Amino acid sequence: MEKRIRNITFISIIILSTVMHFNHFSKDLMSVHVWRQTQTQVTISTFYEEDMNIFNPRRHDRGDTDGIFRMEFPIMQWLVACLYKVFGNHLIITRLFMFLVGLLAVLGMYQLLDELFHAPILSAIGAWAFNFSPSFYYYTINPMPDNFALCCSIWGLALFFRWYNGQKNKYLIFSNLLICLGALSKLPFILFYIVPLVYFIQQTIKNGLKKEYFIQAVLAGGMAIFPIAWYAVVIPQWKGNAVLGGMLKNDDSPYKIMDYLQHNLISTMPELLVGYGSMLFFLAGFFFLVKNKSYKNAKFSLLLWLSVGVLMYYLFEANAIAKIHDYYLFPFYPLLFILVAYGAFHLYNSGKTIYRNLALACVVAIPIVCFFRMHDRWNPEAPGFNKDLLVYKTELQQAIPNDALVVVGNDESYFISFYYIDKKGWGFHDDNLTAKNLKWMISKGAEYLYTDSKNILKKPAIAKMVGELVFERGSIQVYKLKKSEET
Repeated sequence: MEKRIRNITFISIIILSTVMHFNHFSKDLMSVHVWRQTQTQVTISTFYEEDMNIFNPRRHDRGDTDGIFRMEFPIMQWLVACLYKVFGNHLIITRLFMFLVGLLAVLGMYQLLDELFHAPILSAIGAWAFNFSPSFYYYTINPMPDNFALCCSIWGLALFFRWYNGQKNKYLIFSNLLICLGALSKLPFILFYIVPLVYFIQQTIKNGLKKEYFIQAVLAGGMAIFPIAWYAVVIPQWKGNAVLGGMLKNDDSPYKIMDYLQHNLISTMPELLVGYGSMLFFLAGFFFLVKNKSYKNAKFSLLLWLSVGVLMYYLFEANAIAKIHDYYLFPFYPLLFILVAYGAFHLYNSGKTIYRNLALACVVAIPIVCFFRMHDRWNPEAPGFNKDLLVYKTELQQAIPNDALVVVGNDESYFISFYYIDKKGWGFHDDNLTAKNLKWMISKGAEYLYTDSKNILKKPAIAKMVGELVFERGSIQVYKLKKSEET
């Protein structure tokens, strides 16, 4: 019966989610956080085109350098590039890979809930609600390392609790490996090691030091050394990254920070993370948690400490997360949907027909609410950047030789324009290109200027370094730059 419920639920999710996403698989990158999507996609394409060394992720905003730019460990990007080696450089391959990762995350959520509660209906509703979380639904076909990190981390927790429930030590090893991959892919997911850490601390306090605990602790957490080592090496190379300093380097006023907190609590969490269709279940989860005194369960304390860790992470990064970086909140997902699933199950089994019918109505409403909240994403008419880049992408790429170095602006992201024109060089934004900088770029090999700025060429010192107009589409112009001796 359990397998039947799982299979029916998962097949239904695959079919419905595929139908809901179908029109978007063939679209180019656009919409919310497209800068992060283009950054990830460029890393994938440069692995494929330049160097499959996983330690050398690259960016196009590189000037005349090799472009190596190490942030998160690019295991996900590298895996997609491997698929490109087989199938060719096609964005739909990335989208399908991400969709598969999303489905595996949903299956992992089912497995995690099953290990915690051993109730197939609860696990099925939780997986269903998680799949149609609006933010998860949106990001699940977009190139984001956070998706891969979330999938690995959910499975890492699920396998830890499978071991906790009396299974073999091999589940500890696989749990360790998956949480390690999650943390490598995105540093905040290292917090998921809190669960095995707290467990073995509790056992040691209760039963004293034992060799068995030490061995099991190493099996459960020893691989944490790899993400720690990676980030210890690469973090010093990050310059001007607000995430590093967090609240320790905060320039926002207390009022603004409180505004961020309020927004994420009353808007982002119910509207984008949980989804309005699941909010009744979420609130019911708190009610039944207290009513049934489920907090006395030993597993609860492990999840409580994980909740504290994730909450502390949020409070530290509140200024960087602000109101817009909802994908920074992915570590909350397992905790949120444990509550959603728990509340839904007890509401459904409350013994009152009205509550059961209400629960069934919410289950039906969840994907509908999700669809209408997100249906305007992937809109080519409002892609989240200069639409001419999207409309004239192929022509902009073919306007000049592929290997020519360029100067590109305005583009605050330093990723979007480079992705769409598929060229390498130097970027600028807010018209902050100076004659001195442009002269230096030309001396380093810059040959062309891509710009949608109406003001750059009004600067006489810059204008005299800009030659003929070689291409123009919409608001974007491509100029030949004069060599130093010509100016």
